[in-house]
Amino acid sequence: MEWENLTSISAFVLLGLSKQPEQQEVLFGLFLFTYLVTVGGNLLIILAIIADAHLHTPMYFFLANLSLADACFVSTTVPKMLANIWVQNQAISYAGCLSQLYFFMLFVMLEAFLLAVMAYDRYVAICYPLHYIMVMSPGLCVFLVSASWIMNALHSLLHTLLMNNLSFCAERKIPHFFCDINPLLSLSCTDPFINELVIFTVGGLAGLVCVLCLIISYAHIFSTILKIPSIQGKQKAFSTCSSHLSVVSLFFGTSFCVYFSPPSTRSAQKGTVASVMYTVVTPVLNPFIYSLRNRDIKSSLRKLIWVSKIPSP
Repeated sequence: MEWENLTSISAFVLLGLSKQPEQQEVLFGLFLFTYLVTVGGNLLIILAIIADAHLHTPMYFFLANLSLADACFVSTTVPKMLANIWVQNQAISYAGCLSQLYFFMLFVMLEAFLLAVMAYDRYVAICYPLHYIMVMSPGLCVFLVSASWIMNALHSLLHTLLMNNLSFCAERKIPHFFCDINPLLSLSCTDPFINELVIFTVGGLAGLVCVLCLIISYAHIFSTILKIPSIQGKQKAFSTCSSHLSVVSLFFGTSFCVYFSPPSTRSAQKGTVASVMYTVVTPVLNPFIYSLRNRDIKSSLRKLIWVSKIPSP
C-alpha cells in the first residue's frame, strides 16, 4: 500500500453532500440562504445587545457570546462548501484542512460550554432570584466565558497537533463536506489509537461536564417551576425550557452520535447528516429560539432598525 506523509500532501478532496450534479444548485441555494440567515441573525442580536444598555446583563452577555460562536461556527464549514460547489472544485489544501479542523473543534466545543453556562445562569436566576446579582457578578461572567474560549482553544489545538503526526495513504478523498476529525482518521494508514483515546477521554470528559451541568441545572429548574402555583406560569416556563432543551438535545445528541459511537456502527452518510444538523441547523435556529421570541431583544432590534433608518443631519 502506498503511504504518504501528511506534511507532503498538498490537498484533500471533499466529496460533499451529494455526487449528483443536478442537486448541486439546490444545495448551493439552500446552504447560501441558511448561511446568510444564520450570520445576519446572530450579528443583529450582538448589535442589539451592545447598543441597548438595558441588555447589559449576564444572560444577554452569554447570549451575545453564543451568537458570536454560532456565526463563527457556521462560517468555518459552509463558505468552503459553497466555494467548492461554485467553482466545481472539491479540493482543500492541507493547511486549509487542518485550519478548518482546528476552528471547527474550537467552536463546536465552545457552543457546548456556552449552552452549559447559560443553563447555570438560568438555574441561578430561577432558583435563587434574590442572590442572582451577587452570584452572577461581572467578574464571574467574564471568567466563565474566557475560560470557555481558552480551554477549547487548547483542546482543539491538541487534536490538530495529534492529527498532524499521522501518516496518510494515497487515498485523499474525505466523505464529508468539511475536514472533520473522524473522516480524517479513517484515511490514516497509521494506528490512530492515541487520537481516538484523546477523543474519548479529553473530549468525552469535556462533553460529560457540559451534560452534567445541563442536567443538574434543569433538574433544579423544573423542581422550582413545579412549585409555581399558577398553571399558566408553569406552562409558560415549561414552554421556554422545552424550546431550549430541544436545541440542546439536537446539538448534543447529534454530536455524541458522530464522535462517541463505536467505529463498527459508524456510517459516513449518517455522520454527514448528523453533522449538518448541529453545524448548520442548530446555529440558524438559535437566534429564533433564544432571542427573537424574547420581548427585550425584539424591542432592541426595532430600535436598532429604526435608528438606522433615520437620516443623519
